[in-house]
This record gives sequence, structure tokens and C-alpha cells, in this order.
Amino acid sequence: MDRKNDGLRLMDGAGYKKIIIACDSYKGCLSSREVNEAIASGVKVWNADDASPEMNNLISDTASPEIITLEMSDGGEGMLDAFLSAMKGERVRIHAHDALMRWIEAEYGIVDNTAIIEIAQTAGLALIEPEQRNPMKATSWGVGEMIMNAYRRGVRRFIVGLGGSATSDCGIGMLKAMGDDWKKIRRECSFVLASDVTNPLCGENGAAHVFAPQKGADAKMVQMLDDRARKFAEVSAKHFGYDRSMVPGAGAAGGLGYAFLQYFNAEARPGAELLLDEIGFDDLIQDADLVITGEGRSDRQTLMGKLPQRILEHGANQKIWLVSGGVSDRQVMLDAGFDRVIQITPDSMPLEEAMKPDVARNNIIKAIRRQFAL
Repeated sequence: MDRKNDGLRLMDGAGYKKIIIACDSYKGCLSSREVNEAIASGVKVWNADDASPEMNNLISDTASPEIITLEMSDGGEGMLDAFLSAMKGERVRIHAHDALMRWIEAEYGIVDNTAIIEIAQTAGLALIEPEQRNPMKATSWGVGEMIMNAYRRGVRRFIVGLGGSATSDCGIGMLKAMGDDWKKIRRECSFVLASDVTNPLCGENGAAHVFAPQKGADAKMVQMLDDRARKFAEVSAKHFGYDRSMVPGAGAAGGLGYAFLQYFNAEARPGAELLLDEIGFDDLIQDADLVITGEGRSDRQTLMGKLPQRILEHGANQKIWLVSGGVSDRQVMLDAGFDRVIQITPDSMPLEEAMKPDVARNNIIKAIRRQFAL
């Protein structure tokens, strides 16, 4: 299909029978669901006063399109909500510990025989006050509590989102929380990791050197954490007879990726790709005329495996619009195959103002209405 931006002149979805809206969150501003709903509103609330008489005649004879919104996540923020919304699962709330071993309420999901675990529910950096952040002390114990709770309910398949961790303990806390049950879990359960991180466990590109500073580590702590991770990997390799510390993704979530790979033979998958597969995205878009995706900011890195690029790959026979808060390298995006690349934030608007949820929501609606009014 020719993906040229053909300047199609449509209003209120006129001419489209089915529109799929599947955007990532605008981090720190709007959730995936909120972004999708704002775009849907922009499609629905088109004001006929903006159109020419000819376009008004066209619209009056055209049925509104079916609009389907899909919550999206790459395995980080909002992963649990996205999977449960798409897969119609059950939300389970439990008492567990955060990364500083304080009691909290955490949630995970169950869909049939599959548990959806978002590790940030217990080991999340956002749960820890900035002045309290210390990856030398932070533990993944709460992740083990969530897994054990699901295991005792009979769950034997796990999808684990590894984004947003406060820890750098290589999953040792998680394993300790399981006690000897980790051996039964190893034998009886399967794990799929949702993460876009490809870092190894140790070294200059490892968990400590790359991620620990943003979790509160200074230079001395970084080296101590890296040494601790290397020692744990050496001991684990002797026990199992193999070493997965250099497998891409082992460094995710402060080494939690390594614990799952080494101790539970987990499979690592890009988070967005995993979600698209689980919800049957290819089938959903078969008869779609337009797919709208987006993220908080789009640039060349968007084409390095982020959600919009994944959707572009799946939607080879559909028109794909990219709708983002800010856009750099617009022509690169168009050349990659997006039919339209839409920046919702006016160039003159300060970032602080644009990040206000109500402002961002209004900007989205206005930008979408303009596209259908072309």
C-alpha cells in the first residue's frame, strides 16, 4: 500500500468505518487511556461550522465510524492497566512490601491461568520519596510476594513488566521472599518478561552503571552494586552450570531480569510487542481504515522499537497516524511510513503549561479536529 500522505479530506471520521486508537501514555501527564479518550473525543466532537458547505453535505450522509481504543504499554508505567483492559482480566489487591519493606497495597492481574505482574506495584521507584531512595537498601521482596500470592491461587504462567524499579538487588529480595518455593515455581511455572531494556547484568553497560544513579546511587555505590551483582552471578552460575548474566535484558529492573532469566528460564520480549500479540492486534486491525498511535514525544528513537514503530510494522495495510505531544525529525517519521505526524503542543507553549493534564487533553482534541477539517 502506498503510504504517501495523500491529503485525504475527511471530517468526523467521514469515509472511515473503523478507527483503532492505540497510544502509549504521555508520561507524567496523561495515561494511555486518557490519551486515547482525548483522541476519540477529537474525532467525535468535530464542529460542522468549521467545514465548507460541500463537506457538510458529505458528512450528513456518512455514518460515524466505529472507534476502538486500546490501552498500551511497553512493560513500564501502566502495564497492568493496559493488559487487564485488553484481556478482560481480574484485578487482585494484596498487602505487600515496597522496596524499603514498608507495608503497602499492591495489585496484579489474573487472566485465565496467567498473572500480570507489574513490578513497580511493589518495587517501584515512584513509591519511594526522593530523599529515601537508596539502591543499596532497596529490595525486590514485594515482587516475590506478588508471585507467591498468584502461585497459591493456582496461576502457572506469568507476564512480568520490568519497568520503573527502585531496586538494584538482582532479584535476591524476590527469591528470598519465595523461600524454598522458588524451586517448585521453577519447575511448574513459565515467565515472559515485558521489557525493552537490553543491558547485561554487569559491567559499564550493566544494571548498576546505567540505571542505579537515577535510583539514588553515587559513584561508590555504583561500583559496590556492580561487584555484588557480579558475585551473585558467579555463585548462581556454579549452581546451575550456566550463566545468563550477559543475556540482553539481564540488567533490567536492577537485575530482576537476570533473576528471572537465570532462575526461572524466562523469555524476554519487547513489552509493546508482547502486548500486541496477547490482545490479537493483527486480527483487530484487519478491517480498520485508520490506526492512530502516539507517545509523549516522538523523535528518531521512536523508530528503535517503541510502541508507534511496533504498530507501524503491524499495520502494513492501514493508514497510520502518529499523534505525540512533541515531534522532532518529522520527515524521518513520514519516510518511515506514518501517513501523518501530528504534534499536539503548539510551538509557542511552554513545556510546563503543556504538561498540565487538562491543557494536554484540550491540545489533543484541537489537533485531531484540525486533521479531520483539512
